[in-house]
Amino acid sequence: MSLPHSPSHTIDCDLLVIGSGASGLAAAVSAAWHGLKVVVVEKHSHFGGATAWSGGWAWLPGNPLARRAGIDENPAEPRRYLRNELGEQYDPARVDAFLDNAPHMVAFFEKHTELQWADGNGIPDIHGHTPGAATGGHQVIAAPYDARRMGKLIKRMRKTMRETAFLGMPIMAGADLSAFLTLTRSARSSWHVTRRVLGHLRDLAVHGRAMHLVNGVALAARLAKSAQDQGVLLIESAPAKALLQNGDRVTGAWVQTPQGPLHINAGKGVVLAAGGFPHDIARRQALFPRTPTGNEHLALPPEQCNGDGIRLGESVGGVIATGLASPAAWAPVSRVQHGDGTVGHFPHIIDRAKPGVIGVLANGERFCNEADGYYDYTTAMIAACPEGEEVASWLVCDHRCLRRFGLGYARPFPVPLGPVLRSGYLLRGHTLAELAQACGIDQAGLERSVARYNEHARHGSDPAFGRGSTAYNRKMGDPSTKATNPCVAPIETGPFYAVKVRPGSFGTFAGLKTNAQAQVVGASGAPIAGLYAVGTDMASVMGGFYPSGGINLGPALTFGYIAGRHAAGVEGYASEA
Repeated sequence: MSLPHSPSHTIDCDLLVIGSGASGLAAAVSAAWHGLKVVVVEKHSHFGGATAWSGGWAWLPGNPLARRAGIDENPAEPRRYLRNELGEQYDPARVDAFLDNAPHMVAFFEKHTELQWADGNGIPDIHGHTPGAATGGHQVIAAPYDARRMGKLIKRMRKTMRETAFLGMPIMAGADLSAFLTLTRSARSSWHVTRRVLGHLRDLAVHGRAMHLVNGVALAARLAKSAQDQGVLLIESAPAKALLQNGDRVTGAWVQTPQGPLHINAGKGVVLAAGGFPHDIARRQALFPRTPTGNEHLALPPEQCNGDGIRLGESVGGVIATGLASPAAWAPVSRVQHGDGTVGHFPHIIDRAKPGVIGVLANGERFCNEADGYYDYTTAMIAACPEGEEVASWLVCDHRCLRRFGLGYARPFPVPLGPVLRSGYLLRGHTLAELAQACGIDQAGLERSVARYNEHARHGSDPAFGRGSTAYNRKMGDPSTKATNPCVAPIETGPFYAVKVRPGSFGTFAGLKTNAQAQVVGASGAPIAGLYAVGTDMASVMGGFYPSGGINLGPALTFGYIAGRHAAGVEGYASEA
């Protein structure tokens, strides 16, 4: 874009937002709607940040979509759930700010902006045995979006994550994904997939990218269009290099642009929303467990999320909270070697719960309930791998399971397996002994684990680890099965397959300490005037735990909304009615 030109290379605004993911754009839109002049700067050449590569789900108890669906939950229950999940990490002031504002945030964007929602009322909280857990009504996701509504802005948006798309086409969890998984077994699914693929191929030919947006890329696009509609100035390829101060107050920043340095004066302050530090190798080495060089971790966010915002906050007295239960939002991740020589990362979210998939260590032994949450699987893997050994596990299944559900980046039938077998991503053995040899894991241990698992799986049970024992387990399993337990099936039809997974993350939990208004606080606990942090630049309100899917984006959107309103001096919600 062309920037405003002046001899001093300076522009003035009320609020400057550094970063263009969900949290930063939510802050920008809410502040602009309440009358502030807002500028957003993004270091990458495209907007959307880690949000555009995410699944897009947001955990937002009490949201209007659930209420309209007849789910009228006691508001004390989510607090009860979080108190039980977070324990000593429970921060009453910030939890209250999140839960009290979340429903208003959803309603605000739905009523006043381009951001429309679809509900996730059928998605349970991960830990169904914890008091206060809900079986649904806590999740929302951005509704599918026709990118043609964005005009030229779509060319400035980040595309969906390569590894989780099909030919560059994002696939939405729920009916869309189910259709792709059952396209060879259902005429309705086949017709749905045919229409989706043909439409996508047309969009590739005409626009060079997907135009039917779902998941995180839809959320980022809807927020960016909302920001543009509110008059927010969006500047890409503009990394922030330093904060400006007047006394102890933060009053803007200088950023580097292709046209040269630019000073941005922001009378109401600056919002840090630069995506945490998942690619800050030194900080990973210092804070992450079992990462002696910092390179053992497979981070899922874009490489631009490397701690810029946190370092800016620290430069003016902000303090990073490192005493959380975990420094990152763990996920099991496999490394994908693409045919063009590039390397990608695939997050194993739902494949672990499919009937006929188990996870084993190098000794061939299972170590957890694979159908539990991704954070839980990775935490268990880190704890179970002996000190001094590589932290890794292998997801194992048979031919029938693989062709029905896929395994990681290896897609189900009819997508051919040749490329992932040749690249070494997918390992295969005609017998379990051959598979163990291909993986470099203990043969006797693997054969013993599969035999024990099969003995009970044939009867729909898993006494060793309890697969299928929670609503979340069953939701992630096979929804089409008539079996009593949708998460178990024997592993017995060769050939057998495995994918190696390592610790990775959706982003970082450790971040700048903030108060309930999303203001960055210093060592004394007092807020730093004019400085906010949201998203993963802010220390997680979940205290380093992962109680449910969407606990990154839900607070990110909500505290972005809170920061924008606070900067605008808004109290109450009457003005948004």
